[in-house]
Amino acid sequence: MSNAIETRRFENPDERLDMKECGGIAIIKMGTGATGMHAVFEPGWTWEKDEKPLLGNPESCPMPHTGYCISGTLVVRMLDSDASTKIAPGDFFEIPPGHDGYVEGNDRVELILFMPPEHQH
Repeated sequence: MSNAIETRRFENPDERLDMKECGGIAIIKMGTGATGMHAVFEPGWTWEKDEKPLLGNPESCPMPHTGYCISGTLVVRMLDSDASTKIAPGDFFEIPPGHDGYVEGNDRVELILFMPPEHQH
């Protein structure tokens, strides 16, 4: 394991999930295997319409998310309980797998998501 500090920028991601006019997710993989994601979802974005097809149409989002909301309001629903939670600016959150979601209102949602090395597939 290197002792050096590694810095990366979302302007130069390793991968990008492009959701056209509805936004996208820039993905950075660090040397340790940790992943950082910068997600931008425009008003009108829904997981069902904009992200599900890019993931191969699973029933719900299969990934856990840990992150921080910079702007906008994202409503996330757990499919098993039908419980919905609003994620708003300033919220640090943890979402288990098995959810979908949508942007509420007219503001763009901006999130930073973190994934430790042990969660990589």
